[in-house]
Amino acid sequence: MAALRDARRRDRQVYTRSHPLLFALLAAVRRRPVARAGRAVLVSGTEEYREALTRIPLDRAAAGTTGGVVRELSGGGSLFDQEGGDHRNTRRAVAGDFGAAGVERLRPVWRAVLARRLAPLAAGHPVDLVPLARELAGATVRALLDTPADPSALAEAAADAAAAAVRDHLPGPRLPGTARAAAKATARLEALLADGSATPTALRAMIAVAAVNTTVAAVPRASAWCADGGLWEQAADDRLRPALVDELLRVTAPSPLLPRVAAADAVLGGCPVKAGDRLVLVARHAVGADREPPDAHRPAPPAVARLVFGAGPHACPGARLALAQLDDVLAALAPYRPTVVASRVDRRAALPGWRRLTVRATTATRPLTESPA
Repeated sequence: MAALRDARRRDRQVYTRSHPLLFALLAAVRRRPVARAGRAVLVSGTEEYREALTRIPLDRAAAGTTGGVVRELSGGGSLFDQEGGDHRNTRRAVAGDFGAAGVERLRPVWRAVLARRLAPLAAGHPVDLVPLARELAGATVRALLDTPADPSALAEAAADAAAAAVRDHLPGPRLPGTARAAAKATARLEALLADGSATPTALRAMIAVAAVNTTVAAVPRASAWCADGGLWEQAADDRLRPALVDELLRVTAPSPLLPRVAAADAVLGGCPVKAGDRLVLVARHAVGADREPPDAHRPAPPAVARLVFGAGPHACPGARLALAQLDDVLAALAPYRPTVVASRVDRRAALPGWRRLTVRATTATRPLTESPA
């Protein structure tokens, strides 16, 4: 238990050192399933969170929501702000890439990155898992979107676009130039992806933003939990690892908040909600990330753990891809039983995460010369 407390203490730093005021607000309401703060309704309860996503009509193009940011920066028409038939058609168009066959097609891409990036561990050298995650994400997106863009440039542009958009939509007064910086960053990403594909560039850009930023946030944080919390034995067990992956994504909740706006009056957990109210859906609390540490032997029910991917028709279509990537990362790291030797919080990233997370092997093992089974 002491190891898990140490792991939680380190992981809390990605919140407390990057967005301390926001974390303090969320901590203050974490035990209340629904709490109102002016025109904002903070939703932390598991069932209330699910109900907000599946039963309350939502304005998906409202300012400050994911769909609203997409529409403002790139002209709209993406998976994030569509409804009805348009949304179903768009999801159908990308379903093959995110399905089982699509994931298996992409798997050799990120496994090659893992084999090359982790080989220094066998020689006793440290490895920073943040650039590893960035390259892994960029190479995967490059293959997913079938674009000639350089993986590193693609990952950097996707990270910059997300960070600029978040800074432009944080509560309170905007700093001078934030809107211009957000638009410029998005234009640079879209320019990298404008290669004549039949898929709209705005949709391709948002797929890149989502895939890169969640991967770069989740992979180092999950690895740190394993290193600090003594979870490498679970990660090494092929039978336990899938449950551990679910658990690590639950406790890291890479997208800890989902901003939404109610499109109609409703009642949520006994709290009246008015059309136009901002709903701050706290995924971190809804899945119990702040209460229950990861444990593959006693995992949370999948119906709870998978809420980090949303719920209902707008649930993240890339869930299968995220699960497969983290499974392979843990399988590749587990033989080395790495420990964290240096860490630094990323204060500029769109999602809570590490700017540096350096690990060193504690067991001698042969370098990874082929893809993990």
